[in-house]
This record gives sequence, C-alpha cells and structure tokens, in this order.
Amino acid sequence: MAMTTILQSSIPYDVSDLRRLPAVQPLDMADWLIEDDAFAGQMALRDQLLAERREAVLAMDESVRPAAEELLDMVLERVYPGAGARVIRRDGVEVEIDRDAPLLTLGRLVQEDFNLLDKVGDEHVLKGSVLCFPAGWTLAEKFMKPMVRIHQPVAVYDENVAARVQRLFDGVQPDRPLWRFNALWYTRPELFLPRSETDKRHKVSPELASYLRSERQSILRLPKTRVVVFSIHTFVMARGAVTGSPELSTVA
Repeated sequence: MAMTTILQSSIPYDVSDLRRLPAVQPLDMADWLIEDDAFAGQMALRDQLLAERREAVLAMDESVRPAAEELLDMVLERVYPGAGARVIRRDGVEVEIDRDAPLLTLGRLVQEDFNLLDKVGDEHVLKGSVLCFPAGWTLAEKFMKPMVRIHQPVAVYDENVAARVQRLFDGVQPDRPLWRFNALWYTRPELFLPRSETDKRHKVSPELASYLRSERQSILRLPKTRVVVFSIHTFVMARGAVTGSPELSTVA
C-alpha cells in the first residue's frame, strides 16, 4: 500500500499537559465522537484498508456481536440520526449499513477506531476491534488477549498501572465516559503503522521526528450489553504546525 500523508491542522487539547498515567478525565457524551479537518482523507484511507487489508484491521468474536450491534446503533443515532439502509458521509461517500458486519460498517462511518472489551475473570479481554490506525502494534497479536497482555511490551504499563486501568474499566458507567490522550514525536506520518511485539524498538534523535501523533482515547460502557468500548481518534500534525515544542518521547 502506498504511503498516504494525512495531517490535521490542530489538536483540540494541550498535548504538553501529559499527566500521570493513566491520566483519565470525565468526557461529555456530546464530545465522544468528533470530526476534524482530516475527515475526508482519513475516511478514504479507512475505506481502502477495510477493502484491501481487512484481515489486518478487523476482528470480532461472535460473543460480542450484540455489543457491536449496540455500538453501531449508538453511533448511527448520534452521527446519522434517522439512517436507513445507507448514509451519506460528510465527504459525499455513500455507505451501506450492513448490520451483519457491524464493526466493518462502524469503521466506514466515523474517524474513530473501536475496540470491544468484555470482562472475563478478573480482566477485560479484547474481543472485537476495527483498528485502521494502529500505532506500533498489530491487532492479530492483541485479539482475544487480556489488558496486561495487550500492553506488552510497554515498559511503563506495570502492575500498578494495570490495576488502576482495570479499576477504570470496572467502574466506568453508561453515559459517563472517560478520556485520556497520548502524544509522541514520530519520524513517519503514516496512520497505518502496525508493528510486531518482537520488533526491536530503536531510539531516534528528536530532530529527526517531523510529525506529532496523538491519540484521543475514550472509555465507554454500553448500557445494554455492558461491554466496554475503547475508542481512538488519531491526530497527526507536521512539526511546524505544532504550537511550542512539547517535550515528548520520539518513535522511529
């Protein structure tokens, strides 16, 4: 797949305000899903990935199908109220509402990636995902894995952070979502950046990183199925468009 550079002109929060992990804040449901100036470009890339690389960006265990259907109805109600068999996106593209493939349909409706996590024993397990814009991980290695296993090989995700995140997932309530963000300097602008856990991570000089990448992550509990939705809205900006010089880690 050819490299596509899709950039935003701004990010709607202060990326220099990195708080102690997991740094979660309350989120108004009205602000759960957002559109920005990269909508057309990101949606075109999502369509391409779902058509050409579906096995890499889409996975669902049948046990969470009811949750995926509930999430689809929730997104349609908020973004495309009164939708019938098809909707017209803001970029003019017509999208079929395929209720037999709820996560695939969701991936073509909004910029957010969606992950469905269901509690099994003491941990939430990733049982469904439409992940078009992975930042240094692969869906195949995380699918059907619990939270601690999902975050390998992230060094800062220790037992203390894992316990705090699990408490957040246990405690989040319907219509009272939470959100956090991350931010890193990158040397590459691509949105689709899968990476195996076994690949070595190399430190690079900050001056070689020309792009700021930030994920706006939200945690929401579905009211009927009670499954947790972890959604990700990805921003990528050219360094020259970023206000100030946030002191962030750098990724090759």
